[in-house]
Amino acid sequence: MKTTLLMTLGTLIGTCLIASAQDAKPERPARGNRGFGGPPPPEMIAKYDADKDGKLNAEESAAMRKAMQEERLAKYDKNKDGKIDEEEHKAEMADREAAMIKKYDKDGDGKLSEEEKKAMPKRPGGPGGRRGGAPGAPGAPGGPPPAPGAPPPAPGAQ
Repeated sequence: MKTTLLMTLGTLIGTCLIASAQDAKPERPARGNRGFGGPPPPEMIAKYDADKDGKLNAEESAAMRKAMQEERLAKYDKNKDGKIDEEEHKAEMADREAAMIKKYDKDGDGKLSEEEKKAMPKRPGGPGGRRGGAPGAPGAPGGPPPAPGAPPPAPGAQ
């Protein structure tokens, strides 16, 4: 009886392991557009790569995300409720915009010209970085179907 139970249990566990290994998503190739879905910049890898293999595994990536969220809350969560509310979000976006202008404003006029905007890295899916458009837009999640003859949403659109 015990032998049959142990063999059945072993078979069940082995089957589950094989099935879960087959369901694993294939690793996506890196898209060289750091900061917009590609690999983290080298300084982030150096900071969070605990096993020093030159890349971030799942645990290291989770630690990086957690630390970045904690830094974000420390900087912008003024009421210390553990969330970023609308006013705090506006302050964060203003800081990001100022950083973008500082980085890409080559002529120093305090704004980005069309040429300066074109020199910026492209985000997947165009403005806003969403593939398929903003939620509610034609062809995007929650939106109507795209117009006849319109290009389909980018691969990976949800």
